[in-house]
Amino acid sequence: MKRIALVNQRYGMEVNGGSEDYTRMIAERLANRYEVEVLTTKAVDYTTWKDWYVRDVEVIHGVTVRRFPVEKLRARDFDQYNGKYLQEMAAGERSLEKEHVWFEKQGPYSPACIQYIRQNKDKYDVFIFVTYLYYLTVAGMPEVAEKSIFIPTPHEELSVTLDNGEMNVADAYVGLISMTDEERKLVRRTFPRTEPIPCQVMGTGVDIPCTPDAAQFRRQYGIQDDYLIYVGRIDEGKECPMLFRYFMEYKKRCGGKLKLVLMGKAVCEIPKHPDIISLGFVPEEDKFHGISGAKALVLPSKYESLSISVLEAMALSVPVLVNGACAVLKGHCTKSNGGLFYHSYFEFEGAVQYLLHHPVEYMQLCANARAYITRNYDWNVIMQKFSEIIEYVSDAASGK
Repeated sequence: MKRIALVNQRYGMEVNGGSEDYTRMIAERLANRYEVEVLTTKAVDYTTWKDWYVRDVEVIHGVTVRRFPVEKLRARDFDQYNGKYLQEMAAGERSLEKEHVWFEKQGPYSPACIQYIRQNKDKYDVFIFVTYLYYLTVAGMPEVAEKSIFIPTPHEELSVTLDNGEMNVADAYVGLISMTDEERKLVRRTFPRTEPIPCQVMGTGVDIPCTPDAAQFRRQYGIQDDYLIYVGRIDEGKECPMLFRYFMEYKKRCGGKLKLVLMGKAVCEIPKHPDIISLGFVPEEDKFHGISGAKALVLPSKYESLSISVLEAMALSVPVLVNGACAVLKGHCTKSNGGLFYHSYFEFEGAVQYLLHHPVEYMQLCANARAYITRNYDWNVIMQKFSEIIEYVSDAASGK
């Protein structure tokens, strides 16, 4: 049985994050076909990277997880350094030395993990590195380039072009996985040297691990009116402040009883407003109960590579309302006819009004959303594609 290592900056049931959740779902399913290990850090909080887990090795749902300490916490001046350097990049000024510093300041800086990869690379047939933005990928993938699969999950932002981002080093990996057609086009357009590298386009299957009960959610949290729901980290990087502004402006102009329900850890200020309800981090079952009862799931982020929360909502026959500036999110809407997108406040207002006041068309959106998931996000198809690229990279590494 082939031995596979997945590398991601955080891993565990206590971790909340898109690429991290994706890594966990893939690892658990690959474990049915391969001997799978995850190489990660001991951190839970991405804003500090402080070690939280104590054990070096544990087994989670059949997957061996090897955790390594973070040597330096995320630099306190990272946001300042990042802003200054991105301005320099926008002006055409690049520095490989500064980009080395950028990745170390961003973290999680774990030389112990890189040393393990270097010293044990012959024990694994294939390494799968998930997401481009972090130190473990940048420092780890070149150590095992001849047997690496890269899942970059990039966004159309300046940081994707950092010279240490391994997408522009054509010999840093053998196989490439893109989550969507939009992502594949972004990678090929931004880094033409990747053109010869085989690329599988696949997302993720969608699991609903419980029978959703919207009525139970409403009783438990005391929510009786129609509501939009946001699921994920509540921070500026996800454009949550813009969502708050738009929602409060909507309430001023249109009134009504509509609520905005937030699920997830807050790392930015949430306005005090009677119709904005923040539930914090909730159990997984409550998340699905809450999504199932929503009028729509709203995602204001400009930068998403797939969005599992959008797929989960659509699997529950709940339409989505997304930022049209994100090609991937807009693509979900246009390909499914199961969601709406906006580019401005007035488009946001119009979309919300449409969802609330066009019941026949709303039910069609619900049906379209569910059909889109059935057609495109079946686990059996996705795992077969994974096996194909794993076998290709393994054969290439062994000289077959």
